[in-house]
Formats: sequence, structure tokens, C-alpha cells
Amino acid sequence: MLRIGCHISAAGGYLAMGQRAHRLGGNTFAFFTRNPRGGAAKAADPADAEAFLAFCREHDIDRLVAHAPYTLNPCAEKQNVRDFALLAFREDLRRMELTPGQYYNFHPGSHVGQGVETGIAKIAEVLDQVLFPEMTTTVLLETMAGKGSEVGGTFEQLRQIIDRTALSDKLGVCLDTCHVWDGGYDIVNDLDGVLTKFDKTVGLDRLKAIHLNNSKNDLGVAKDRHARLTEGKLPLDAIGRILNHPALEKLPFILETPQEDESGYAEEIALCHRLHGDE
Repeated sequence: MLRIGCHISAAGGYLAMGQRAHRLGGNTFAFFTRNPRGGAAKAADPADAEAFLAFCREHDIDRLVAHAPYTLNPCAEKQNVRDFALLAFREDLRRMELTPGQYYNFHPGSHVGQGVETGIAKIAEVLDQVLFPEMTTTVLLETMAGKGSEVGGTFEQLRQIIDRTALSDKLGVCLDTCHVWDGGYDIVNDLDGVLTKFDKTVGLDRLKAIHLNNSKNDLGVAKDRHARLTEGKLPLDAIGRILNHPALEKLPFILETPQEDESGYAEEIALCHRLHGDE
């Protein structure tokens, strides 16, 4: 069974998110734990979380992929930015335990001129401060396009972060199809080769989720510009191969494509089911 969904607004709380995801045809979804541009998170309601979990069990919704705010930069040079990363990480991971066993995805960050090695060391340092042994959430490093001073634009950099983190068993990877394509991994003509490289470098057992996006860019330009599934540089048959690849097809797929409204997501979810052969 294909597990497919999209980013859902967190407005209204947990149960409202689950209901919106179900209306769109999704059986998984992503949501920002707070404003994607930063700021304080609203207090969570445990009763709402319980109602949400009951709704998910009834409608087979699982493998939630919560997303940290874009402003969470654990390898920043400025101390106040790193302080926010620690605060947001700690708060979010504690809140994630209201929905046990799910995923928390974050962009590894930008080293802003300090160098990749320093960036990797700082990311691992923050992870060592926020991960805790009893947590049920898996924290996902997202593959990045490599623009500017981004860390995580290569599989090797992700491996280095994992290796330097004490509780590395709490870490996984979310592969973003737009990002890896923009980062130079040819998932159109050599999907098997890319996944073999990922397996040898990181390990396919670490791959927990897919951000399914097309790209407005040619291969390897390192710009990170998402496109709708039918409008970018990745042909639709290539997207179908990703959805049906035996190493990927049981993972949750999250759409982050630009849409005018939620009906666009409903159309793409239905399209993915057709590409997967579900209807």
C-alpha cells in the first residue's frame, strides 16, 4: 500500500490536521511544529492528541513527518541562532512524544562561512544535547540541494553527522527528490545507482521518508526550487519509478509541491496512487 500525503496546516490542532489529511486522500502527512519562519510553538493539548491518535487508527494514518522550522540552524555562527535551535529542538522532541513512534525532520543547517567540517561538528553537538534515550521519535536529517553554505548536500556529509552523534540510533534520513536532483544525484536516469550509493554511504535502513517533489532546475544546479509533479524537470515516468522502487515504496511519501490551494494536493495524491498502480 502506498503511504502518501502532503504538508498540512497545523491550525486547529492534531485532530483537525488528521481530518484535513484524510479529506485530501492522504494516509500520512507532514506539518510544521511551529511557524516555519520561527517563533514560539503553541501549547499542545494532550486530549486533542489522544483524539487524533484514535482518528488515525480508524483511518489508517501513520508515519507522520513533522518538520522543524526553517530557521532552526544548529550550525549557525551566531550564538542566539544556536540557542533557538536548542530551544526549538528540545520543545519539539518532547511534544512529539504525544504522537509516539513518528518522525521529526530538519534541515541540517548552513555553516555561513565557517566551513563544512565546523558545521558538521556543531550539528552533532546540538543533537547530542537534544536527543534522549527514552524518546520514541526518529529525527530525520533531510538531504539538501547544496546551495550556498548548506550542510547535507551530499550523502557523505549526512554520514559524518550520524557518525559524530552519540545516540545515532535515533537518527534517520528524509530524501528530498528535488534536493538530491538539484544536488547532482541523477534519480531520473540512474535511480538504482543513486540508491546504491546511498546504501553504501549512509545505509538504506536509515532512509525513513521521502519528500516527493519535482524540480524547476536542471540536474546539479544546487538551487532548490520545487515544482509540481507534472511541471518540472523530472519526467512523470521517473516519479513513477521512485514510487514503485522496492527500496522506497513502503516509505511515507510527502508532497511539498507549490499549490494554489489544498485541492492541488488532492489531485497529486490521486496521481501518485495511479502511478503506483493502486487504481
